[in-house]
Amino acid sequence: MKVRNPLLKLFRSKIYTALLLLFFVLCIGVFGFKIIADYSWIDAVYMTVITITTVGFEEVNPLDDTAKIFTVFLILSSVVIVGYAISIITEYILSKNNFEDIKQRKMQKEIDAMKNHIIICGYGRNGRQAAMKLRTYNKPFVIIEKNKEMTDRLLEEDMPYVLGNANEDETLIEAGIKRANTLISALPNDADNLFVVLSARQINDKMTIISRASQETSYNKLKLAGANNVILPDKIGGDHMASLVVIPDLVEFIDNLGIVGQRNINVEEVKVELLYDASEVKTIRQLDLRKKTGCTVIGFKNTDGEYIVNPGADTKLVPGSKIVVLGRPEQIHSLNSQYNIP
Repeated sequence: MKVRNPLLKLFRSKIYTALLLLFFVLCIGVFGFKIIADYSWIDAVYMTVITITTVGFEEVNPLDDTAKIFTVFLILSSVVIVGYAISIITEYILSKNNFEDIKQRKMQKEIDAMKNHIIICGYGRNGRQAAMKLRTYNKPFVIIEKNKEMTDRLLEEDMPYVLGNANEDETLIEAGIKRANTLISALPNDADNLFVVLSARQINDKMTIISRASQETSYNKLKLAGANNVILPDKIGGDHMASLVVIPDLVEFIDNLGIVGQRNINVEEVKVELLYDASEVKTIRQLDLRKKTGCTVIGFKNTDGEYIVNPGADTKLVPGSKIVVLGRPEQIHSLNSQYNIP
């Protein structure tokens, strides 16, 4: 696990130094008792351990003056080194716990300040993919996860999270569900997803809810509970594999339109209000995005939520509608720059 805090890195280097010193003292003691006191290897190890730990056991065989002087110096040096090692390890543990507490409190303040963010319930395979995609879009999100080991990983990756059960209203409220605009329920169990959707819809009736489902029989139940969209990963995966057999080139082309990183953004959805003063309605021809940015309008969503694929040039861009544009990454960047699209 990667440690990003410089203080913890320093403590770990000190711990390695302390362990190395302990090993060095152990070797000196073993070889010293073997050579000076003529002990066997087992007796030399035994005498070194009881001397370093100062347990007060009697020596194996009587020691001569030289061996006694060696033992005195071994005790003095080992007391210093063992004390140093114990203090470093204790300080490291306390500092790590304090650092995690401070970071979690800071994270909770950031969550409390979020508005119109996305809540992801569950950081399994689907939840992780959703978080990665949202990070690509620079969208604010909070993850709800009840597995402590998983949240430790999220803390190291600087991903905002809430430790708790997404089925509990208190956990959803702690994640800022009253201020959020979208919730993604990606829990592995359909019953848990159903409960989350019901609770979320009761707390915030205006937000968009997207839920995962394993069984097709759960689709209608989740929709009835208040989910705007229900995703069946297994069905999508099977359809995709079949499409690769029937229309492989088309599927490969569509896959290349997906977002892999900021440099590979090929498709953008834009509100018409961001493109011009919508008080005077314009058409796609009058907007002329192709000439200005190189992007092509391939889709239009009207105020009723209906989609039109490859809309005509005379399509009116009324307030509240959206367009979907296609272009190379540099063209999409040009579009966002010219119209100050975040």
